[in-house]
Amino acid sequence: MAYLLGVDIGTSGTKTVLFDETGNTVASDLQEYPLYQPKNGWAEQDPEDWWRATYTSIRNVLAKSGVSPDEVKGVGLSGQMHGAVLLDKDNQVLRRAIIWCDQRSSAECEQITELIGAKRLIEITANPALTGFTASKVMWVKNNEPEIFDKVRKILLPKDYVRFCLTGEFATEVSDASGMQFLDVPNRCWSDEVISKLGLDKSMLGKVYESQEITGTIHSKAAELTGLKVGTPVVGGAGDQAAGAVGNGIVKKGIISSTIGTSGVVFAYSDDVNIDPLGRVHTFCHAVPNKWHIMGVTQGAGLSLQWFRNNFCREEIATAELMGVDPYYLMDQAAEKVEPGSNGIIYLPYLMGERTPHLDPDCRGVFFGLSAKHTKREMIRAVMEGVVYSLRDCLEIIEGLGVEISQVRAAGGGGKSPLWRQMQADVFNRDICTINASEGPAFGVALLAGVGAGVYRSVEEACEATIKVKSTQKPNTAAHEKYNGYYKLYRKLYTSLKDDFKTLAKLV
Repeated sequence: MAYLLGVDIGTSGTKTVLFDETGNTVASDLQEYPLYQPKNGWAEQDPEDWWRATYTSIRNVLAKSGVSPDEVKGVGLSGQMHGAVLLDKDNQVLRRAIIWCDQRSSAECEQITELIGAKRLIEITANPALTGFTASKVMWVKNNEPEIFDKVRKILLPKDYVRFCLTGEFATEVSDASGMQFLDVPNRCWSDEVISKLGLDKSMLGKVYESQEITGTIHSKAAELTGLKVGTPVVGGAGDQAAGAVGNGIVKKGIISSTIGTSGVVFAYSDDVNIDPLGRVHTFCHAVPNKWHIMGVTQGAGLSLQWFRNNFCREEIATAELMGVDPYYLMDQAAEKVEPGSNGIIYLPYLMGERTPHLDPDCRGVFFGLSAKHTKREMIRAVMEGVVYSLRDCLEIIEGLGVEISQVRAAGGGGKSPLWRQMQADVFNRDICTINASEGPAFGVALLAGVGAGVYRSVEEACEATIKVKSTQKPNTAAHEKYNGYYKLYRKLYTSLKDDFKTLAKLV
């Protein structure tokens, strides 16, 4: 039996999962680490935390499984996208990584657009300049921390820093590199034009691979720390969203995913480069060779519910610990007692600004319609509904680009909640499916590792062999009609508050 290892370097922690070749989970381990927010709208993490979490979780998984390292045929890496890891000439980290949800670089987005040209930038990178992307973060360091920037010799994404620690190789792959805004997305290679106009050097970037290609092998120091065998292949892997899509079987037309993790993503497969001229959704290279994907992103999806839990649900946390259940289970139970529409509360999930459809780093979270009659349970449900309204924004734009949608698969931590899945069915007015695999990005990159190691002949074959639909939740017509009224008001609220968000940003 061949075994495959998937490592997902997320925002809240790194999860490592060992699978057998039929897709069964053998063992898993999660190691958490902090998020630093030195200023409002800023978000940073220490790359050494990612590496420590990776080698610890791999070691723990091997110990739990009892599987011999000789039987692990390949390693796949998934990771939070867009983060900027900056290394000096000695390959030492120069500063904490500025990660995906950081919003400080709006001035740099304007600078990038001016240097490249708005139309040309979208032609090359398939997206407008955004604060979330790596390029604007690097330019922020260049503009604001020149003493650090002068020492930069390598720019790596989060998972690719871990790759360097495992293999000694500077490499990335097309799906994650698409979100740096240095990649020529239609041609799947670095853009000399963009890189030179931004005053950077291509030598700062690693070699670009397709996602299933072998990028290096485990070296002796990493083997000592992880317990893996020296020479074990490490494939390109994928950014977390493309990895999760592979793990969810989104590798052919018609099947899309709706993922609620820290961020929320509606993800659709595309045979061709399909670019939104308004830049509201992202077009990136898929983890399937010579395919692309379209992705709408909600910045504060699961993050919104986590924020509410941490600040307002101390009793639920304490009770859940006594009961041996997840606090979110109790929060679901409370929200389920409230009718659709949350008795008139609408929540805007813009805690970290927003990408789709607003491209606005200054918008912020809002509870609208609060009155003295409302309780915590209405607020919990309103948070969940607000996230789904935002995902509907993504879905409608993607459908408007002519993408075929025959099935929606729920994914991410939020996808495990029957209530959140039913909300999606009702708000989207579509069936929401779940599959037998539940490990998302870690599973997806394990399948990619299997392709690279020769266990499967292609990414499509790997998904066909391991993924099956497990359940389907159908929409409630009455709930859908009710949600439509709230959704129209939800859409109007951003327009009403847009200028006020800008004013607030200047006051803070």
